[in-house]
Amino acid sequence: EWLDYRRTRWPNTANPHLLINQLSALGTGPVSKIYFAKKLRGQAATLERLRVDRQLEEALTHGPDPLHLAAVFGLDPKTAIRYAENARVLLATAAEEQDPARRDEPTGRNGP
Repeated sequence: EWLDYRRTRWPNTANPHLLINQLSALGTGPVSKIYFAKKLRGQAATLERLRVDRQLEEALTHGPDPLHLAAVFGLDPKTAIRYAENARVLLATAAEEQDPARRDEPTGRNGP
């Protein structure tokens, strides 16, 4: 929803940041910390949680590649490796839950 709104509201902005406002859309810098503080007041979300969520989503979407994460987010290599490993674990867990061959079949009177 936000990306659609952002593209519609500021279709020609050169600002590469995910979160922009009327002022930051005119340039390429981030929104101010005061802007975030006002927008997040009373919310469960924090800047750190949003940042980590965005990085994990990128790893889940584009694969758990630490080089990609480091390039996209400017992460330290050790941090990128940690995020990639977390994404691998989540992807493996999701795959195991979806794998019908690993599903335990019921046994007993109605089972095989």
